[in-house]
Amino acid sequence: MKVSVKHIKGMHFQGEGSSKVVTNMDASVTAGGTGRGSSPTEILLMTIAGCSGMDIVTILEKMNVKFNRFETTVEGERASDHPRVFKDIELVYKFWGDSLVKENLERAVQLSMEKYCSIANMIDKAANLTYSIEINP
Repeated sequence: MKVSVKHIKGMHFQGEGSSKVVTNMDASVTAGGTGRGSSPTEILLMTIAGCSGMDIVTILEKMNVKFNRFETTVEGERASDHPRVFKDIELVYKFWGDSLVKENLERAVQLSMEKYCSIANMIDKAANLTYSIEINP
């Protein structure tokens, strides 16, 4: 796997992988950027949700579990001193649908977080990674 990241202007960078989709990264305006993209640390949190989310959807499809909506929120707490690594990261997996069985959702999330999601498994070695599940009508 190979990606390239090019400097655009100031703190604005664009990354591109083999998909040729451009991802904009920038610092917030208060941190000297122009706000034209997500920060690299925000993208890191997004990758955990995206990686595990793809696993969960695949696992639930194999279990014949149907849902109407699925979202994940991720909150990370960083160290106050540089290099300001993430100390704690919490994911909340939110599902909407009729007749959802919590045990099936828990099993899918557990398999992703403990076995399949390479991002979560890598991050778990550096930060306290926790998750919970919410079922909504």
